[in-house]
Amino acid sequence: MRILKWFPLAILIALLLFQVAIRWLPPVPRLVLWHVSQLYMPLAGLLCLIGAFIYVAVRKRWASRIGWATLALSLLSLFAPFLPQMMGMAYPASLSGTKPTLAIRVPLDGPVRVGWGGDKVATNYHAAYPDQRWAYDLLVEPAFHTAEALEDYGCYGQPVFAPVSGTVAVAHDGEPDQVPGKLSVGIRQILGNHVMIQPQPGHDYLVIAHLKPGSVSVAAGDSVTEGDVVGACGNSGNTSEPHLHIHYARYLTPVTTPPLLGYGLPLYYRDHEGPEMPKGGFRVEDGKAVFTGDVIQHIRATPAP
Repeated sequence: MRILKWFPLAILIALLLFQVAIRWLPPVPRLVLWHVSQLYMPLAGLLCLIGAFIYVAVRKRWASRIGWATLALSLLSLFAPFLPQMMGMAYPASLSGTKPTLAIRVPLDGPVRVGWGGDKVATNYHAAYPDQRWAYDLLVEPAFHTAEALEDYGCYGQPVFAPVSGTVAVAHDGEPDQVPGKLSVGIRQILGNHVMIQPQPGHDYLVIAHLKPGSVSVAAGDSVTEGDVVGACGNSGNTSEPHLHIHYARYLTPVTTPPLLGYGLPLYYRDHEGPEMPKGGFRVEDGKAVFTGDVIQHIRATPAP
C-alpha cells in the first residue's frame, strides 16, 4: 500500500512535466503531447480514485493528508480537458515564436465587428484550441440579439471575398442554416459550408466557415484571386448566429477527411482601418451581453457581382 501514497505526487509531477514539455517543444510534438494530455490526465485521475478507494478499503480510514490530496488531484485530473477554458488558458503557442504568419484583406465589405479575436482567451475563446489559436469571428451590425429570422442579422447573405490569392483545397456546401439562438441540431460538419484556401503549396490553409447554403461559388482545385467572391455569410454548422469564422492553420491530416489535426498560425489583416490583429470580447449591460470588439473595414471596397 505504500505505493498508493505516491499517487498524488506522481500526478502532480506529471502535470508539471506536461506543462513544461508542451510549452517548450517544437510545434508538432507540442500538438501531439497536448492531445495525449487530454486523454492521459482523466485516465490518471480515474486510476488515482481507484487507488484511493483501495487504500481506504485496506486501511479502513480516509481522513489523512494523503487521502485528501489524492482526492483533490484526482478530481483536478478528471477535469483537465476543460481547465484551459475554465481558467482562461490559451493553447501554449507564442505569437512571436509561431511561423509562418499570414496577412489578409478583410473578407467582408463595410464596417465589421470582431466578435472574437486576438491572442488571449479573454478576447478570443478560440485561443484555447490548437488549430483555431488565432481565429476570428466576424459580425456585421445588427448582431447579437434574440431574433430567430436570419435576415435580421446584418452579416447574413453578405458576399464573402477571398482574403488572399491561392488554390481552393476544399469547397463544401449543402449544410443547412441553423436557427439563431437555438442549439445547433443535425450538424454533419462543424464548420458548416466552408472553403479552405492554400496561399502556397504545402499544408497551410485559410479556413472560411459557416457560409450560406448554396452560396459556395468555387470548387476544389480552383485558383482564386484576392477579392473574388467565394460565398455568402450564413449560419451553417456549429454556430449561434450568422457570422463569418476565419482561421489559418497547418494541418497534419488530410483536410478532406475530418476530424482535423493541426495547429493555428498567426493571422493578421492589412489594407484596412483598424489594428493588424484586432481583438474581440464583450461586456454585460443591463443583463445583456454586448460585443465590444474592434471594428475593422477594408479600405478598397470590392463591388458585389
